[in-house]
Amino acid sequence: MQFTDNRNTTRWIIIIASFFIVLLILWNTYTFFQIFKNEERLKMQVWASAQKSLLNANLESDNIELNLEIFSKNKTIPLILTENNAIINNANIDDYIAKDSIRLQKFLKQLITENEPIKIEYVKDKFQYLYYGNSSLINKLKYYPIALLLIIFLFGTVVYNFYRSTKISTQNKLWAGMAKETAHQIGTPLSSLIGWLEIMKADNVDPTIITEIEKDINRLQTITDRFSKIGSEPVLEIKDIVDETRQSFDYLKSRFSKQVEFSFKAPKTPILVSLNPALHSWTIENLMKNSIDAMKGKGVLKISIENETNSVKIKITDSGKGIPKNQFKSVFEPGFTTKKRGWGLGLSLTKRIVEEYHKGKIKVLNSEIGNGTTMLISFKKAT
Repeated sequence: MQFTDNRNTTRWIIIIASFFIVLLILWNTYTFFQIFKNEERLKMQVWASAQKSLLNANLESDNIELNLEIFSKNKTIPLILTENNAIINNANIDDYIAKDSIRLQKFLKQLITENEPIKIEYVKDKFQYLYYGNSSLINKLKYYPIALLLIIFLFGTVVYNFYRSTKISTQNKLWAGMAKETAHQIGTPLSSLIGWLEIMKADNVDPTIITEIEKDINRLQTITDRFSKIGSEPVLEIKDIVDETRQSFDYLKSRFSKQVEFSFKAPKTPILVSLNPALHSWTIENLMKNSIDAMKGKGVLKISIENETNSVKIKITDSGKGIPKNQFKSVFEPGFTTKKRGWGLGLSLTKRIVEEYHKGKIKVLNSEIGNGTTMLISFKKAT
């Protein structure tokens, strides 16, 4: 427990530290952005001064070369010079904009939103206005925080998915280990029971008693076989899915209350599918038991098998309490349960058996609150 607490504390420290580092980077980026904007405004003010001097060149002819040099130094900041609301000059603007008066006017409106214009009074009561935009460097810097946040988000997503997949893999190994250990533990007393059964046969015990004990021992062997297959690739055989499903159906039908009305409908001809009999039986039993629990031991339970061109479908319908539509997918998640007792592993395990081991599909076909649920399993037919 102490190790777990320390590990959680370390995680929170890393998360908080990462959060502050991100904030620091964003703040520094914003500071640099403001510094560069101020520097560019200073450059534009110098450009405006040079423009004013050039307009008064007759008074300050010795500054013409310096002014022209100032104009030539600006190769990155887009600008538009206006007088009496008319554009008289522009620089560092793409040709397709500069040569199109309509596009140039639109571009001017964009510059107005980016920076406050610089007012040039070159003669008393005569003004020009210098509108300028952000240089390519400023624009790149402006989008840098967004790019940074996107990278952090993507990195966090990758780390989360890696952590989640690692955790799920660890849980799968744990469940597989527990299942195999359970099978091993059951196997020891089961071998002993088989030995005692042989002794009872030799002592001529009532055959009906021996028959019932044999059924239960066979049942335990089936359960042991199921648990031993968890975590390993099961052997698939070409089997008649109608017969395999009916066997599981008949077994449970004989062991549940007469208050449940059972119905089984299937084609009379065999339908061959690649499956593992023990795991398929487990699937049918899990779904039937869930249906009977949903009906609280009283109602109608129907199983129907439909033979299609390339696939076979098994529908299990009950008259139970139903499932809300927003839980159609959640019911297959590990730990999800609406019952007071149970670990919520039945349907999760069933989904794994159907989809991972048999390459089939399972879903809630339809359900209405108070009117029951239909589960659908589909398998590809053996070729």
